[in-house]
Amino acid sequence: MDLFNKCVQYYPIVDTAKKVGYYPYFIPLCSEPDRRVMIDGKELIMLGSNNYLGLTTHPKLKKAAIDAIRKYGTGCTGSRFLNGTLDIHIQLEKELAKFYHKEDCIVFSTGYQTNLGVISSLVHKGDVLLADKLDHASIVDGCKMSYGRAKRFLHNKPDSLERVLKKLPKEAGKLIVVDGVFSMEGDLAPLDKILPIAKKYGCRIMVDDAHAIGVVGKNGRGTAEYFGVEDDVDLIMGTFSKSFATIGGYVVGEHKVITYIRHQARSLIFSASIPPPSVATVLAALEVIQTEPDRRARLWRNARKMLKGLKKMGYNTGTSATPIIPLHIGEYMKTLNFWRNLFDGGIFANPVIPPAVPPNRSLIRTSYMATHTDEDTDEALALFEKLGKKFGVLG
Repeated sequence: MDLFNKCVQYYPIVDTAKKVGYYPYFIPLCSEPDRRVMIDGKELIMLGSNNYLGLTTHPKLKKAAIDAIRKYGTGCTGSRFLNGTLDIHIQLEKELAKFYHKEDCIVFSTGYQTNLGVISSLVHKGDVLLADKLDHASIVDGCKMSYGRAKRFLHNKPDSLERVLKKLPKEAGKLIVVDGVFSMEGDLAPLDKILPIAKKYGCRIMVDDAHAIGVVGKNGRGTAEYFGVEDDVDLIMGTFSKSFATIGGYVVGEHKVITYIRHQARSLIFSASIPPPSVATVLAALEVIQTEPDRRARLWRNARKMLKGLKKMGYNTGTSATPIIPLHIGEYMKTLNFWRNLFDGGIFANPVIPPAVPPNRSLIRTSYMATHTDEDTDEALALFEKLGKKFGVLG
């Protein structure tokens, strides 16, 4: 059989969806990724980004990126391991470690590579990774790259985690990895309940806080800060592609552990480092996160307004407790129709259909920003109410 046969068979599905106007992916923006965006000359309210603090257009971040290009050029053209480390990479790692009150930090080129590198370097033959069933794909793939075993437990069910742990050899090295904020559900991992179990069974714990940094916790340090367990979480991973408004990833923790990861993580050693403007952007964003807490307050005001309004209408928003609010629609074609009507009505949101979710569990993922105005949220609520009635999804 020709290796490319699968591609030929798959192509008509995508081609047909594009022709009939129900292809929701790779839509090009023609403007800054702000609270409102331009697509094909039309303005839409952006409810489908991870730009939670709205920093992609912040003047300080833009200036920092431009100044970095002037000083360092456009890229490093090499791995951090060899010629790709600049003094600002080291500065950033020190600043992030200080921000989290941890001993050390290592910066990767993407968040995905961070999880791949950390997990595959730490979990070896005879070790076990324990992951929430709704953990991000990068966590799953990180375990696939390792030589350890992966065990899954029911979403946000500490008792399920303990049942899995009871069956494992006591002598096995164990790493529990959970998303701090789950990217589709918008709920929080119950770290206060997971940590006592981790201690009981001698597990190390890593939190993927990609969607929590800058958003959750009094100072924006994420779910560990929110639950008051920062000292007990061994590794905190995050990305720069959300609240930090650029690209890259990182992990903070004990100095000896970070040193080991620095010298063993293949996704770090064999990838070029993040370019100077991205590093400078993160440094500027970190300063804004610490000095402009009002942004986080506005973000939560918008999120609470939308969650309250959507629930009052009768939408099923699941267990959302963050600025990520899913609207559970059900059947996937109804979800695509709903998405198309949202798009035509002036809202950019994300349809999530199988295999990303189980059959008949399709949803519209919405997310909110600190920079959304009352005009934006009022307009959005009005359209959600109109379409909810049209499609019969309001409870």
